[in-house]
Amino acid sequence: MRTVFAEYNMYRNSIDIYTHAGCMLRIDCDKAEDGIKTTPCSQCALNALAIDELLEYAKLYLDGTMQIWVDTEDSIEL
Repeated sequence: MRTVFAEYNMYRNSIDIYTHAGCMLRIDCDKAEDGIKTTPCSQCALNALAIDELLEYAKLYLDGTMQIWVDTEDSIEL
C-alpha cells in the first residue's frame, strides 16, 4: 500500500495517513502514547516527531517500538 499524503491534525492531536488505494488511517496520538514513560525532553522529541516525521511516528506506534525510541532519546540526552 503506497502512502499518498500524511498530515498532523492539531485539533484532534492525531495523524491522518491517506493511501493510494483511498484508505485513511487515523492515529490518535494521546492513545498511542498512553502508558509510554517519558521525560520532558523525550516528550518534546516525541511531539516533534508526530508533527515533523509523521510516517516515522506511525511506524513506531504500529510496530510497538515507541517506548524503545523514547528510551533511546532519553539515553542520548544524558
